[in-house]
Amino acid sequence: MAAPQWPTTTTTASACIPDTARGTHVFTVAGYRLHKGIGVGNFIRSATFAVGGYDWCVCYYPDGFSAEYKDYVSVCVELQSKKSVVRALYDLKLTGLSSLIFSRPSSFPAFDSCKNEHFRGAYTFMRRGVLEASPRKYLQDDCLVIQCDVTVLLKKIPAVATTTAKTPHIEVPPSDLSNNLARLLEGKKGADLVINVSGETFYAHKIVLAMRSPVFKAELYGPMAMCDTEKQCIQIVDMQPAVFGAFLHFIYTDSLPDMEDLLDSHDKREVMRHLLVAADRYSMNMLKLMCEVILCKGLDAESVVATLALADQHRCSKLRDACIEYIKLFC
Repeated sequence: MAAPQWPTTTTTASACIPDTARGTHVFTVAGYRLHKGIGVGNFIRSATFAVGGYDWCVCYYPDGFSAEYKDYVSVCVELQSKKSVVRALYDLKLTGLSSLIFSRPSSFPAFDSCKNEHFRGAYTFMRRGVLEASPRKYLQDDCLVIQCDVTVLLKKIPAVATTTAKTPHIEVPPSDLSNNLARLLEGKKGADLVINVSGETFYAHKIVLAMRSPVFKAELYGPMAMCDTEKQCIQIVDMQPAVFGAFLHFIYTDSLPDMEDLLDSHDKREVMRHLLVAADRYSMNMLKLMCEVILCKGLDAESVVATLALADQHRCSKLRDACIEYIKLFC
């Protein structure tokens, strides 16, 4: 007797896929306060950049696009190619220590340099009062950094019909391995390792630590390892308990604990520095790289020299390059 089979249904579909070209330009406006007061409708133009075979630029209006928007800074995208009609989508983002601020149209508007319709943008990009009330969020050393992403619609590809056989859809849930390991760490069940860090005790599993770190593997299972007739106890010096707790969390979950509500930006930066040292000490390369990325994003004039010294000491080339570039631009 033949085995039963799932019933099969036939589905046809077609798609019309637009051909697009995308480019990004970052426009840094140095001296925000110096440019205030140049007058409503006056703007500062970025360098010209090309996307999709057309020339573009970003226009920044410190005192607003017109009298109607005098309480705002306005940002526009300008098509500079002469006698051209282009449909293009644009994203305008103000980057800083806070989240990005987005401004974008809902569809592809037409830029027409023949009809003097070559300007499109965000006339209410950001209210100046909000911008100046939180300068540390948006103004880095009195500089605005505006990112413009332009997507040009070039042409359309004819629709092509396809036929597919539809089978029952079974959705596989995402892996919960990291959650299970986090609960294993929190519950201490089966822990065979006691770790003392500056007077604070942590419980862990030797096999997990050895699997994640070659240094722990040599220490716990190498020739000099203790016999594990009972729980093995090790001491870790020159590390803060809070830093080791975050380090242990990463070992079990491949992620950092949420520190946003517990630490201010200065304390978080210090924890990242100590975590980078711990990652280097225990050959945890992914954690080391994550710390580099976080420290790169948090560079400021007060900390950049110390961060550069840390990068040199622990052979962090990406962090070192970021520090040097920051010093060149802002110090």
